[in-house]
Amino acid sequence: MTKLNSVCVYCGSSNDGNPSHRTDANRFGGQLAAAGIALVYGGGRVGLMGAVADGAIAGGGTVVGIIPEHLMRAEVGHGQVTELHVVPSMHVRKEMMFARSDAFVILPGGPGTLDEMFEILTWRQLGLHDKPLVIVNLAGYWDGLIALIDGIIAAKYARPSFRAFYTVVDSIDAVLPALRAAPPARTPPQPEKL
Repeated sequence: MTKLNSVCVYCGSSNDGNPSHRTDANRFGGQLAAAGIALVYGGGRVGLMGAVADGAIAGGGTVVGIIPEHLMRAEVGHGQVTELHVVPSMHVRKEMMFARSDAFVILPGGPGTLDEMFEILTWRQLGLHDKPLVIVNLAGYWDGLIALIDGIIAAKYARPSFRAFYTVVDSIDAVLPALRAAPPARTPPQPEKL
C-alpha cells in the first residue's frame, strides 16, 4: 500500500473542454484536501488545472503550483495557492513536479498533458522511479490513448510489461483507492539521471 503525502495532477489548461471534466477536476481537488494529500500541479488558474486547485483550496488543502516564467508573464498563474514556484523553464517545472510528488494522476487534457504523462512513464520504464500513475478515463476520454499504447505493444515497440506502469480508472472516486492499492515505491527517485 502506498502512503501518499502529495499527488501530482496533469490535466488540461483549456476552458473550452467538457464542463463535466471541470466539475470532476474540482471534486478531485476536494478529495485530495479531505484526505490530507497535497496537490502538486502546473500552477495555472485556468481550465482543469484551475478547477483542481480551486477544489483543493476550497477544501482547506495544500496546493503547490509550479509554473514557468513565460506562463506567469501571460498572467495565468493561480494567486491563491499555498506555494507558487515560478521557475525558468518547462524542464525545471517538470523535474520539480516529479520531485515533489508521490504519485501521478492524469485527467483529461491535450498535448501538454500527454507530454508530461509519457515522460513520467518513460522515466519509470528506464527504472528512474516506480511511483504509481493513474489515468482517469472519464466517459472514455482516454480510450484512444489506451488503444494507442496497446498498438505500440502489439507492434513490439514496447513490452507488454509497460501496462504495469499505469492503472486506468473510469471515475474520480476510484483514483485514491487505486493509488493507495499500488505497491509502495522501492526505487529511490534518481533525479540526477533525469
